[in-house]
Amino acid sequence: MDLLAAFLEATVRTATVLAFAALGEMLVQRSGVINIGLEGVIIAGAFGSLVGAGIGGLAGGVAAAILGGVAVAALFAVLVVVVRTDQIITGTAVTLFALGLTGVLYRILFGAEGAALATPTLHPVVVPLVGRIPVFGPGIFVQPVPAYVLYALVPVVWWWLHRTRAGLALRAVGENPEAARAAGISPAKVRFWAILAGGALGGMSGGTLVLAQAGTFAEGMSAGRGFIAIAIVALGRWHPVGAVLAALVFGAASAVQFLFQAMGWGVPYQLFLALPYVLTLLALAGLAGRARPPEALARGEVTG
Repeated sequence: MDLLAAFLEATVRTATVLAFAALGEMLVQRSGVINIGLEGVIIAGAFGSLVGAGIGGLAGGVAAAILGGVAVAALFAVLVVVVRTDQIITGTAVTLFALGLTGVLYRILFGAEGAALATPTLHPVVVPLVGRIPVFGPGIFVQPVPAYVLYALVPVVWWWLHRTRAGLALRAVGENPEAARAAGISPAKVRFWAILAGGALGGMSGGTLVLAQAGTFAEGMSAGRGFIAIAIVALGRWHPVGAVLAALVFGAASAVQFLFQAMGWGVPYQLFLALPYVLTLLALAGLAGRARPPEALARGEVTG
């Protein structure tokens, strides 16, 4: 039972990072844009949280993570929405830029020895009563604060997306930007703000990775999570609940290495590290193809 609880806890903890990024990317894609630069957004959020936590503690780390993600997303938004560059090429360039910039700044600010493990961290918080439920309590309700923020965020995003005028405008732009513009909605403005919102959640993903998991920063520590999050959006059928459930699947694929190691299986851990990326390929090649994406996804920019 303790082993299963530990596996569930690791699954939720790992999935939280992916789910924040996937929720943000889901909003971006529902507006008709695919942000390949999400990997760069996450690494910027991770680096921002390190710097912010060193200056203003945990609150400063979270705020700086969000600002870092928004800054990189804003760069992508200006190029794609305003300048109207190609989404895929721009996203790739933004990712490479963010990875390189954070690496350089990290070495300038922290030197060759790095930041070590001196970063403040968010410790698990036990939810009264439900946290004592066998297996599921320790796994789901003994988590750092970002996990509980995610729990609350999912229904809020669903409600906003399906029950508000702004959410309807976002979905309309993603399906038919020309019709949305005819109805008085500015596709460019909707997409710009959607990208910034995705950047905020992507930055929170990077901040969670540093402040609630690793406890430090390392160059390139996003390790493909942005690309996995994009696959999660497709696997979750562009729905907030589906995205979180898909993130849990990927989180379980990452956590299974700890389960097998605890069981004493003599299998190289590198095989388990590869599981999330294998699932990404399978999702993009098979399962994701059965769902219908937003009609205008990556189709091109519309003025107005």
